[in-house]
Amino acid sequence: MRDQELQRILRHMPAGIATLLGPELRYGFVNEAMQALLGGNTPEGQPLTDVSLPADLREVMQKVYDSGSPFVAKAYGLPLLGSNGEEPTPRYFDIALEPLQDDEDQVHGLLLFAVDVTGQEEARQRAHELALETRRLDARLRVLTETAPQITFTVDAAGNYEYVSPQWYYFTGQPPTADLDAIWPLLVHPEDRLRVLYQMEAARKAGIGWSHEYRLRRHDGQYRWLLSRAVPELHAPDQAAYWHGAVTEVHDQRELADALRRGEAELRFLADSIPQLIWTATAEGFIDYYNQHTAEYTGSSADELGPTGWVSLIHPSEQSSAARRWVQCVASGESFDGLFQMRRHDGQYRWHIIRARQLTDARGLRWFGACTDVDDQHRLREVLQHQYDELARTNRDLDTFVYTASHDLKQPLFNLRGLFDELRRTATFDDEEHEVLLRMVDGALGQLDVTLHDLAATVQEQRQLTAPTEAIDLRSVAEEVLLGLRVLVEDAEATVNLDFKAAPTLIYGRANLRSVLHNLLSNALKYACPERPPCITIASGMTEAGKPWLKVQDNGLGMEVNKDANPIFQLFDRQHPHIGGTGVGLYLIQRIVTSRGGHLEVASTVGEGTTFTVYWFG
Repeated sequence: MRDQELQRILRHMPAGIATLLGPELRYGFVNEAMQALLGGNTPEGQPLTDVSLPADLREVMQKVYDSGSPFVAKAYGLPLLGSNGEEPTPRYFDIALEPLQDDEDQVHGLLLFAVDVTGQEEARQRAHELALETRRLDARLRVLTETAPQITFTVDAAGNYEYVSPQWYYFTGQPPTADLDAIWPLLVHPEDRLRVLYQMEAARKAGIGWSHEYRLRRHDGQYRWLLSRAVPELHAPDQAAYWHGAVTEVHDQRELADALRRGEAELRFLADSIPQLIWTATAEGFIDYYNQHTAEYTGSSADELGPTGWVSLIHPSEQSSAARRWVQCVASGESFDGLFQMRRHDGQYRWHIIRARQLTDARGLRWFGACTDVDDQHRLREVLQHQYDELARTNRDLDTFVYTASHDLKQPLFNLRGLFDELRRTATFDDEEHEVLLRMVDGALGQLDVTLHDLAATVQEQRQLTAPTEAIDLRSVAEEVLLGLRVLVEDAEATVNLDFKAAPTLIYGRANLRSVLHNLLSNALKYACPERPPCITIASGMTEAGKPWLKVQDNGLGMEVNKDANPIFQLFDRQHPHIGGTGVGLYLIQRIVTSRGGHLEVASTVGEGTTFTVYWFG
């Protein structure tokens, strides 16, 4: 009865229990848990070889039976089939093999005891994998912290350093064996030491992080600015146990910021010293700074002017246009330029040039502007413009008078010549030198005619100085001028050579160019040497600077050239009075050339010839 009760208890135990009898290890008693472990119904008397157990387990069972020594295996893995024929899943068991002995201490079987420890084993394996991953992440984190260009550290709640990266030792030059807690405060700059110690202790007591800058002595003895930041590691119940942080060198940034602050102060001092209205504005166009001179000039403070008060300083007739223009510039980013009347502190409106430019940098978009008082210059310009207009009008009136007088005097000249011709034809003279007197009168009348003609030509050329420019072919203009001088050329049996290969065209006023060529060629023919036929060469070219020139060379009488002055270019000045002329031609050439920014050079040898070089532009 007791054995049956024991078997009933053992049969329903959660652990697998079985007896293996005889050398063949035939199954004797097998409870339900072991039946499930063996994969189904295992009848009594069935040998172990007929059951699908791992070979190594069967081998160990046989050795335990043969040796009579018990054996225990922890977390032995058995692949068990699923209930629906699924793939085998590993299960883990603690297995105990105990030899069964008879009364004579002979082994006649084995007691197999198996406890399912799959949950514990999987948990242990996961814990092992997590430990491996933790060690891997810790190694990676250590590599990152020790290769980053920062000093990383860990401090406990008492302020003692648990860890510091090797960068600290590289920076300070301290040996790895140094007592960090004792050495670190001594390396902090004396002016920063007390402040830093207090801030760290206050943060630890409050359980919060910190962020502060201080100077730390480097290995070379130089103090460098560092930024120290740390965050707490909280343990339950919300108590900080450690502080993890990093120290970054910010010395260069600190010095740059100090330099920027000093530069900004110097710029403000400079702006306040300038006798102009200097201001800055935001990206939206609102004024956020006025210099000191603005308050002195307008009689209003920066607060009174406000972000848009400058508009009220402009003359009422110009306020709307100035405001619209400013809004357009702010929207488009274009520069603001304008001339406006602005009210001074005494109520007087004075002309100002208002200019503003947009600047974009690391600090964002801003506007910088200035208002410059140009009232005196503006009024002076108006006076000068008025005087210029008066002079121009007087000059035009004078030109008109000269031109009209020269034409009006021609008619009396014609009358005198007609009377003189009639007198010569009808009157008789007893004077022996009457022929000489008649020739002198003819010469005087001819000279007067040429003078009046040249005066009219001078005024005409003066009016053509502003003629429009065009691309002109030099050869065609030269041939046109020679055609007009054909009689003089043939009478003098002159040779004229044209060479315009180097610079065949010229952008100039056609009438001006024709006048220059006509005067130079007519002079070359007029002042030819009587002992030889005239030979004239006209050539063009370019200077090293790329400016065009024209050269007219002859073999005529030549002239005396004074390098200190140019009397040959003065009106009515002549060097060969025995040859008819008025001294107007070279004066006209000089006026035409200089009016367009050029100049005229002359080289001459008396008795050999003259060379005129026209540099059309400066």
